[in-house]
Amino acid sequence: MHVLITGGAGFIGAHLTRALLERGDRVAVLDNLSTGSIETIRSFAHHPLYRFAIDDLRNELVLDRLASEADAIVHLAAAVGVQLVVERPTETIETNVIGTHAVLAAARRYRCRTLLASTSEVYGKGVRVPFAEDDDLLLGASSRSRWSYAASKLLDEFLGLAAYREYDLPVTVVRFFNTVGPGQTGRYGMVVPRFVRAALQGEPIPVYGDGEQSRCFCHVRDTVRAVIDLLDLPDRTSGEIYNIGSSQEVTINELARTVIDRTESPSTIQYISYSEAYAPGFEDMRRRVPDTNKVHAAVGWVPRYTLNQILDDVIEFERPRLTQSP
Repeated sequence: MHVLITGGAGFIGAHLTRALLERGDRVAVLDNLSTGSIETIRSFAHHPLYRFAIDDLRNELVLDRLASEADAIVHLAAAVGVQLVVERPTETIETNVIGTHAVLAAARRYRCRTLLASTSEVYGKGVRVPFAEDDDLLLGASSRSRWSYAASKLLDEFLGLAAYREYDLPVTVVRFFNTVGPGQTGRYGMVVPRFVRAALQGEPIPVYGDGEQSRCFCHVRDTVRAVIDLLDLPDRTSGEIYNIGSSQEVTINELARTVIDRTESPSTIQYISYSEAYAPGFEDMRRRVPDTNKVHAAVGWVPRYTLNQILDDVIEFERPRLTQSP
């Protein structure tokens, strides 16, 4: 299979690229490096089955050329991280919606199998836990830029499913729930790498709010495995939405304490209000737990990594890098 990955120099994209190359697929990546990095792809940059273009999705000529050669497109390119979303909402909306529109237009021209990456953020302030794909969605007020990301990704889903219904384009939507693992950056507020780096350096671990908000963290290798399984079965999974995530729920306080224990760190927890961390009136989701029965029924997928295994992988990745830093 020849796969085009948009945002392929990002965290999930790099892991997906590696997995596809290892099984013999051809991979082309389109990334403008706004949040991705050359470092993430350095290990396979010269692989004979790999091509990389540094450009924006809105460059129609480049996107068209790459799509014309692809059997499938995995659309990962998006504005990422709560911090970026709050600080640059216009960029968030334009990047997500315009980029997805461009990808779907190219996919329609060449009948590419398409997998769109969405997010657990679309469930908003829903209180029915665990979240199922057909649950009603509850977003906050439009005056809160916090919800611009969720709204833009939800519109992406509508665009993808409309292309499936109107043009019979084989589109599948996946909603990621807190994908983490080695190589993830804390630059845009990603909690696990921030906690691990703080603990390894003996610094206070910053917990926003009261720390009793809970999340489920999924190893990036599990996420990539789910993406490939869904990508390989278009007849069975097109026109559908799937949650991809772990069901191991943990509060942020528990996460911080576990990181301290597994790094044997002298760090303490430092509480920071949401208004100080992000913006006045910032709203957060209290719980975020996926129902993954649908993806299990479709392709037999279940996560394999526990939270402790995830943290140990991140710690093993980060420790030598912090030691080598000046």
